[in-house]
Amino acid sequence: MPKMKTHKGLKKRIRISARGKVKVKKPGSGHLMGGKSGNRCRRLRKLDILTGKIADRIKLACPEA
Repeated sequence: MPKMKTHKGLKKRIRISARGKVKVKKPGSGHLMGGKSGNRCRRLRKLDILTGKIADRIKLACPEA
């Protein structure tokens, strides 16, 4: 059977940590930051860690990220 191809669009948006956690950028930090509080902007800078079924699906679609 052929191997599954990596989803290239997903590969550019996620990172998989050394322990296998899926890290993604939090939504809502692209623009219009003036209306958001400083605390909120600071929280949005950090990476989000995905868990559960969605993380398992992402690891299948993008094993080399």
